[in-house]
Amino acid sequence: MTTCAKKNSLLGTRPEGTETETAASATINRIFAAVAPRYDFLNHLLSFGFDRRWRRRTAARLSATLAHPDARALDLCAGTGDLALEIARVTPGIVWASDFCHPMLQLAQAKARRDSRRLQLLGADTLRLPFAEGTFDVVSAAFGFRNLANYRRGLEEMRRVLKPRGVVAILEFSLPQSGLVREIYRFYFRRILPRLGNWLSGVQGPYSYLPASVELFPDCDEFAEWMRAAGFGEVRYERWTGGTVALHTGIRPRGA
Repeated sequence: MTTCAKKNSLLGTRPEGTETETAASATINRIFAAVAPRYDFLNHLLSFGFDRRWRRRTAARLSATLAHPDARALDLCAGTGDLALEIARVTPGIVWASDFCHPMLQLAQAKARRDSRRLQLLGADTLRLPFAEGTFDVVSAAFGFRNLANYRRGLEEMRRVLKPRGVVAILEFSLPQSGLVREIYRFYFRRILPRLGNWLSGVQGPYSYLPASVELFPDCDEFAEWMRAAGFGEVRYERWTGGTVALHTGIRPRGA
């Protein structure tokens, strides 16, 4: 079973059996490569189709920033490209989709061709991005940030490649605040989702890692403080769908 190790000051994800950033990154790569063929199907099924709505809403929040023809957006931990494709629908500019898991990027490429959308695809580690400082108007990540082996460095890299007044948008799972909703959500995440995911994907482990990683991730207020500490301004978040997900946003201040 691939779960998360005991909380370790939230330096980054540590799937069970990993102690270092390198080992954690390698394990995450294997997890997503293993589930890539069924990834989209399971995302839609296990979220009851809400994942499409969440990504579409995130792209809509970014549309004003990306309205000009020279706009540049970078979607990190892009997976099969769903958020990058949504962003491409709201901007006339260039959209890059980056991930370090090549089976995922291959699916993103095929999807972009079918959708007649132009994406610049890149195999890269989010913790070591091959872009110059101040390249992008928007940097985003959907349900991938919590899988980074070093959260602080991930935030710093996102800020580094943003232009002054550029926007960061991080869409992540969260634990609902309401007691009843929280318990129902936890029961589904702990008991039902792992069994369904493991059964339908045919791979044991990855969908046991998912609920553990969500429970170990900082809550919204704490993560907002992490973003401020990394140099972002105007940090805010909004909870959606009963608080099961949250969109965290911030800007790179001028002169940062």
